[in-house]
Amino acid sequence: MSTAIVGLGMTELGKVYGRSPRRFAADAVRLAVADAGLALGDLDGLLVSHGTGGSPGIELADTLGLRDLRLLSQMNSFGATAAAMVSYAAMSILSGAATTVACVFADAPRKPRTSAGSAYHRQAPEWYGFGGMTAALGFRSVNAFYALAARRHMERYGTTEEQLGAIAVSTREWAVRNPRAEMREPITLDDHRSSRWVAEPLRLLDCCLVSNGAIAVVITGADRARDLARPPVHLWGWGQGHPGHRNERGSGFGLTTGALTSGPAAMKMAGVTVDDISQCQLYDCYTYTVLVSLEDYGFCAKGEGGALAASGALGPGGALPTNTGGGQLSAFYMWGMTPLSEAVVQARGDGGGRQADRNEVILVSGNGGILDHHATLIVSPHPKGA
Repeated sequence: MSTAIVGLGMTELGKVYGRSPRRFAADAVRLAVADAGLALGDLDGLLVSHGTGGSPGIELADTLGLRDLRLLSQMNSFGATAAAMVSYAAMSILSGAATTVACVFADAPRKPRTSAGSAYHRQAPEWYGFGGMTAALGFRSVNAFYALAARRHMERYGTTEEQLGAIAVSTREWAVRNPRAEMREPITLDDHRSSRWVAEPLRLLDCCLVSNGAIAVVITGADRARDLARPPVHLWGWGQGHPGHRNERGSGFGLTTGALTSGPAAMKMAGVTVDDISQCQLYDCYTYTVLVSLEDYGFCAKGEGGALAASGALGPGGALPTNTGGGQLSAFYMWGMTPLSEAVVQARGDGGGRQADRNEVILVSGNGGILDHHATLIVSPHPKGA
């Protein structure tokens, strides 16, 4: 027995106001169920993830009128949650604990007439120990810690701003072809270089968008999937990695990620190697995370991610199409559902002007926290072993 994604639901995404995360989530689940040709009553599992706003599982289930669920949970590994949810849904189906599971992420951090950056302002936690030292030195934001990670990679391997910029440019080239993308104006390396600093060495065009909306997928057994409305996207393999880096001497922080663990696990389960991967849908909260993930998955040697990006391999017509919908840098920011949804689009052949030439084996990644969590999926339009 195997499993497949059979439904995809995407609400309006981006600067969409007036709806709560729960309402966004409910709309996305309804859209995903309808996309699969199912009814809400066919669901017996629901996995929920949310960003800054709340859409707790039991409340969402009540909003949708779901009864007698066999699986219901709220999950949070930040950007790694989507891929983790899909793997848990698949394992539940394979074990017989459930038959048809919806996984959904929803968020509504953006407000009218306020900056995108203000959406993620938080009250500072109670700092103590070594964490208090870093806070005293000014490391109080996600941007600052990712800037530290990027700088360490630069210092160790000679990675350049221009190589990060190449990722921003290639991602935007894909977004231009995506009608759902928020940012569709082409950019150049000069545009990247002239964008303002956010936290050096990361510029504005190195950083992801902030978006409102929700995305949901429905997973069921592959045997059942054959008879449903849309082509199934088969789940070949999955894995997680949680490195536990500490900001101290000897740590791998900034140099490696959990992809070192999750990637080999997912590929081993799928029975593939990096040479078999047709395209990548990578978590791109920053240009740097794309670069370091490519290295850790083994698409190039450690320290050569910048050269790979600068070669043009990631963009349209390149040897390794990556983030073909524009990713979180240029399309929309729905945590790990951004790369997952594009993988479904590509596997189904629904990409239109951005459809990659090859879609046989697609790698999907999710990165969560400050490089704390990583999850990987291997998906395909074909049944495993076919």
